[in-house]
Parts: sequence; C-alpha cells; structure tokens
Amino acid sequence: MKALVESINAQIAAFQENAELQVVKGNKAAGTRARKAALELGKLLKEFRKVSVEEAKK
Repeated sequence: MKALVESINAQIAAFQENAELQVVKGNKAAGTRARKAALELGKLLKEFRKVSVEEAKK
C-alpha cells in the first residue's frame, strides 16, 4: 500500500507540473502529459480505494 501511495504522489506531482506549464506557458505537449497523468491518477485512486477497503475489513 505504501508503494501505491508513492505512485499516487508521483502522478499528482507530474500532473501539477504539466498542468501549470500548459496554463502559464501555453505548452500543448504539457497539456497532453497532464491529461495522461490525470487518467493514470484516476486508475491509481480506484486501486487505492479497493486496497483500503480490503485493509479495513481485516
């Protein structure tokens, strides 16, 4: 679970960095990277929820 949280934090950082580049500098490639990070973040958060519920049942 610790590795999952680290992955989530890494994706959040990647999203923030690329989203800021898109907004501030108009970097279209950064926008693409931000959207990709957002999709991956969604998957990781769903996995976190699943693991968290399983841990709570123990």
